[in-house]
Amino acid sequence: MKIKDKLGFLNINNSLYQTRISSKFKNRVKYQPADPKLILSFIPGTVVEIFVSQGQKVKKGELLLILDAMKMQNRLKCPMDGKIKSIVTTKGDRVSKGALLIELE
Repeated sequence: MKIKDKLGFLNINNSLYQTRISSKFKNRVKYQPADPKLILSFIPGTVVEIFVSQGQKVKKGELLLILDAMKMQNRLKCPMDGKIKSIVTTKGDRVSKGALLIELE
């Protein structure tokens, strides 16, 4: 394979740079911004308390649940006004990082 075939363009701060692109880079998982309607666990832990119920209307900043991780109680708050579509977890569940906890409408 010729070097020219491996060349590609990178856009860094609105400037295009031509460089060699590895297959690992080509096959990477593309960045996607977080969906504010999905409340995910940002650290492995245990759900201590859930303060909302399905169908309840919530406001931005309202306390949704407490996640106990590394002997710290983390308060997960609502990122936007909305309505609770579903609660995927229950009190006492051990969750991993990135696990879906609550879904908003």
